[in-house]
Amino acid sequence: MTPRPPLSVATTAPSEFVTFRLADQWLGIPVTLVQEVLVPQRIARVPLAQDAIAGFLNLRGQIVTSLDLRTTMRLPAREPDAEYMNVVVRHDGELFAFMVDDVGDVVTVDHEAVEATPATIDERWRSASAGIVRRDHDLLVVMKVPELLRLEQVVS
Repeated sequence: MTPRPPLSVATTAPSEFVTFRLADQWLGIPVTLVQEVLVPQRIARVPLAQDAIAGFLNLRGQIVTSLDLRTTMRLPAREPDAEYMNVVVRHDGELFAFMVDDVGDVVTVDHEAVEATPATIDERWRSASAGIVRRDHDLLVVMKVPELLRLEQVVS
């Protein structure tokens, strides 16, 4: 993998990411975008919504659009009785809950450790990825929240 070109001094500080798992892949999003992590919630289905939109959930009086990231990223569906978690993010003043298989830790990553996303991966993954971090036993794909939301045209 080719290292990313160096950014300005202001952006070379380590970054923190909330990590979560989809199938066998670990992903991360900037901790500054995460509002909270929730256990499974009651979701009201939305007729005729895009496939990845699981529905709406009520978070202390706020309506939150719930998206199944397995569907968004074209991974096999989870088993109907399988546990999942919700990673709630704020984007452009709206809340979105990403349904994920498991939530990991908040990890700190040095800027130099983030490598360019390989050109050989699926276009959907490449467009939503900000880079790849090699870890001891796996890879962490750093995701871009706005692009994840655009994949299913949730935001314009």
